[in-house]
Formats: sequence, C-alpha cells, structure tokens
Amino acid sequence: MSIPRRALIAITSAKAALIGGKETTGLFITEALHPYRVLTAAGFTVDLSSETGTYTPDWLSQQPDFLNGEDLEIWNNPNSEFRQKLDNMPKASELDPSQYGVFFASAGHASLIDYPTATALQNIASQVWANGGVVASVCHGPAIFANVVDLKTNEPVIKGRTITGFTNEAEHTMGIAAELEAWGSELVEDMAARLGAKYARAPGIWDDYHVVDGRLVTGQNPASATSTAQAVVEVFEKL
Repeated sequence: MSIPRRALIAITSAKAALIGGKETTGLFITEALHPYRVLTAAGFTVDLSSETGTYTPDWLSQQPDFLNGEDLEIWNNPNSEFRQKLDNMPKASELDPSQYGVFFASAGHASLIDYPTATALQNIASQVWANGGVVASVCHGPAIFANVVDLKTNEPVIKGRTITGFTNEAEHTMGIAAELEAWGSELVEDMAARLGAKYARAPGIWDDYHVVDGRLVTGQNPASATSTAQAVVEVFEKL
C-alpha cells in the first residue's frame, strides 16, 4: 500500500489565561505555519484540523521575536492559503485517517489542555502510525501522545522510544509552571516518563533541536518547527 503524500497538522482548540490572567494561550502560530511551509514546499497536500474545528492564536506567538518577515505577512493576510485553511478547519472527526501519511502535532501551551483527550486527533495519529506513516510533534505537541496507541500492541506509540518537547526548565524560566500545574495538565517531560519514553533535549531551552526515532519525529520548541518538519520529509522519503 502506498502511503499518501498528504499531511495533517493538528491544531489545539483550547485557550486559557496565562501570566496572571494578562495573556491568552492557544495555537503557537509558527509551530503550524513553519511545518505547513516545509511540507507544502515538499509537495505534500496539507490539511489543518483541531478537535472542534476552532482555534485561538497564542499571545506569545504573535510577538515580533517569534512572528516576523514573510511569516507575519502570511499571518496578517486573511486570504493567504494558510489562513484560509486555518480559519476554515474541519473537525478532526470529519476526516478520513486513511488519507494521511503524516500526522504533525503543532502546539502552544493550550495543547496541554485539550490534546490529552482529543480522541479524534489521536485516532488519526494512531491510524497514520498503523499504516506505516510518520507521526510528529513540536514543543507541547507531545501532549497528544498521552493516548496515541500502537494499534498492533495497544501500547503507547512513544513507549520505549526517544522524544523531545518543551522542557520543564523552560516552563519555570517563563515563570508559568505553577499556573500550568493549576490547570491539572501534565508537562511533556513528565508524560514521557510516565509512558515509558526516553526524553532528550538540547542544552539550551530555546535551541533548535529535534529527535528522529524511526517514524516518530519530535521537536523541542518553536525554534525547532522547521527542522522537525524537514526531518519528517526526510523520513517519509525513505518509507
């Protein structure tokens, strides 16, 4: 069976107050936009979807340090292909998992809220894995793996594998660890340990860093979104 050259970028549908209620977290824009640009340039058909078909842009992801240049132009243009797909997303439950050869979980802190219970998105990830495709995430995206299983073994896909994602150190450095704890959400490092995955990271919390473990590709932070997507393409080409 040939694996479809079609990718789904998962989007968080959650939003929440952060920084003492002053800011709002949601989708970290470039964590979806950078993979979108890499995958479309590599000839993939790319769809975007969240559990509810809706999204909220993350405040931090709209700051000039993270969103600038051509990325900012694409974001600010409601008629850009990326914005059109993002603003008119289907619900994940409306999609056919068999159509995808790549599942890529973008993130934002809000994904810690909805990804662990996003059953439709998780089902797509599990089916892509079962069909021999590539499953990937960046930053807080591994929150989706809380309930993504290998359908052959019924074990977590990440069990016994090496992943990366946003560091606990970074949460403390940002001064938001206590707020995240108040959500009752599990941090990426803690989830990896609970599910029997090995967690790896770069020395710096903002370094561009990703890990390839077979068909599982994960990136550490926003700076890693492009290189993670490039690694996804490289893995896919060898399938």
